[in-house]
Amino acid sequence: MDKSPDAFRTISEVADDLDLPQHVLRFWETRFPQIKPLKRGGGRRYYRPDDVELLKGIRHLLYDHGYTIKGVQKLLKTNGNKFVMAVATGDVATMEALVAAGQSHGDDPKLGDDDQVVGQPKARASRFFGFGGGDDDIPEVSLGKGSINKEDRALLQETLFDLLECKRLLDQVR
Repeated sequence: MDKSPDAFRTISEVADDLDLPQHVLRFWETRFPQIKPLKRGGGRRYYRPDDVELLKGIRHLLYDHGYTIKGVQKLLKTNGNKFVMAVATGDVATMEALVAAGQSHGDDPKLGDDDQVVGQPKARASRFFGFGGGDDDIPEVSLGKGSINKEDRALLQETLFDLLECKRLLDQVR
């Protein structure tokens, strides 16, 4: 029997739904204070529907778009939980509204390049309103006599992302 959409979920149900090990969800609770499952006797965790949507958004940003934990933390701090939940569902209208509301309050929703994104995201960063920078933000790197141009750097970043994805898949199999 399936649960109703607004029923609480156990950690095993959420882990299966997100295709993640349970220990990853417990680890994310230590890194993202916004994740607050209800804890019952014996330490059992029960996730609210909003918690599950937030976890989906975090997973999407970390695994599909190559954000670091620090980058997702800044996104949550700058734009709030609803923005990350909207990322999970692909609700662009909500994302735009939340970004516009943040800009009207003087907040700057953009993130820096240096520690926010690992590798090249599969989807263009411009889809998320420039978070994580775009190709124009890639500086030319000088290495002694030679240098790496923007195209080579983009290829290296894409390769790094592919390798990280391969590692993640291998870790799941083990």
